[in-house]
Amino acid sequence: MTPRNTRLSTKVCIRRLRTLLFACACLLFSFGGALPASAQPQETAVFAGGCFWGVEAVFRHVRGVTQAVSGYSGGRADTAHYDQVSGGDTGHAESVLVRFDPTQVSYDQLLQVFFLVAHDPTQRDRQGPDAGSQYRSVIFYASADQQEIAQRTIRQFTQARTFPDRIVTQVVPLQQFHPAEAYHQNYVALHPREPYVVFNDLPKLLELRRQFPDMFR
Repeated sequence: MTPRNTRLSTKVCIRRLRTLLFACACLLFSFGGALPASAQPQETAVFAGGCFWGVEAVFRHVRGVTQAVSGYSGGRADTAHYDQVSGGDTGHAESVLVRFDPTQVSYDQLLQVFFLVAHDPTQRDRQGPDAGSQYRSVIFYASADQQEIAQRTIRQFTQARTFPDRIVTQVVPLQQFHPAEAYHQNYVALHPREPYVVFNDLPKLLELRRQFPDMFR
């Protein structure tokens, strides 16, 4: 028979092991399920520009980006679910969280990709075939520096008349980012022959390679 104090000690060890495993799981989730390959400090940017499938795919192909996650920003946590967000009245925008190595790609360069490749910043509450406030153009800044760079970039594009119409991109502070359901993640790579992807998303990857060949991977 196992002594009582040994049984208690075993239970304590099991509880501690469970706590440790839970902590490790939380750490992994914070990196989207995998630790970044780069040992360099990581920075985070969040962009919204229509359906998150295409925006995510574009940033996944930018050299220096270590992670791109589709999700929801701008609304409450309890309504951050696709069935509710797709109704257009939760306040969310379909967004993409981008983690990047600033020694390889700058926030300014990511903004260039966002404006010139990932979406059309002159369309209000829509992108291509998708319409509704959940498809609006937004930069969710995570710091005062990001806010200043985003606003400066918009001024530069406006003064240069880069686009035929006025830029309607919102620049607002990042409050929360909620990852989207698993089936939305890496959607373009997993469904390359789906008509929506073929007509709306794959052309963006070709444009990324054309405009930014040194950044494409």
